[in-house]
Amino acid sequence: MSTPSLPAHPPRRNRYLLMRHGHSEANARGLIISTPERGLAGFGLSSQGQAQLAELLEDWRWPRPERLLHSDFRRTTETAERVARHFGLAPESHVGLRERSFGTLEGLADSHYADAWALDAEDPEHQAFGVESVTRVANRLLAVIADLEAQAQGQTILLVSHGDPLQILLTALEGRPLSAHRDRTPLAPASITLLP
Repeated sequence: MSTPSLPAHPPRRNRYLLMRHGHSEANARGLIISTPERGLAGFGLSSQGQAQLAELLEDWRWPRPERLLHSDFRRTTETAERVARHFGLAPESHVGLRERSFGTLEGLADSHYADAWALDAEDPEHQAFGVESVTRVANRLLAVIADLEAQAQGQTILLVSHGDPLQILLTALEGRPLSAHRDRTPLAPASITLLP
């Protein structure tokens, strides 16, 4: 699978807001929850995450979304539902926006993310520990945007996903090596990034 190589700021037909879910129960417990078996039904937003969203929506500083797509994990679904209610939107679940699978690191302390990230910096196609490769994650999220570009024009679309997938997507869209995705400042829970 080849590493995407894209111009730094390709012209897009739509405007995109990328949002990481609010602080979750997995964040609060310091756990890696990356598989549908555990992430779809459990580990939703923490009370801190709910407060983050209330504050974000009260002081919204970005373009108003006209469409909202989200990962089907519980923490992203709860985030999306809260934002969608605020703007009167119907949230759309999309498996392409799911968390990166961390294989056998699932359920371990989140300090083990660093084990995979160290290998990401050497080879974005590695699958050590059974993790989903950085290249595969990039292609998966780039495909979501490509599909939206083919479907619509002139819309402001909010995509609610997870920290690693969004960092990888941003790195790919900047045309930088995918091995450098952890060189970016980590996206905070409930943060929003407007694509240039």
